[in-house]
Amino acid sequence: MSFSMINIKSILKCPNCGFEQSITMPMDACMYYYECSNCNKVIKPKSGDCCVLCSYGTVKCPPMQVQNDIK
Repeated sequence: MSFSMINIKSILKCPNCGFEQSITMPMDACMYYYECSNCNKVIKPKSGDCCVLCSYGTVKCPPMQVQNDIK
């Protein structure tokens, strides 16, 4: 997968309050924590997921998009 095919936008839904926010994902890192801008709760990934985007986002993080394409 080329970097031009990686989706860097995701909608992150807070598991605490249900608030949804559009996120521009970093290309080279996972987001291990995210503070909801609505309820201020710090969101952590579900067990087995690398980051909050893989747990609560509409699109997996760029490193996982690349990894899944290689398999």
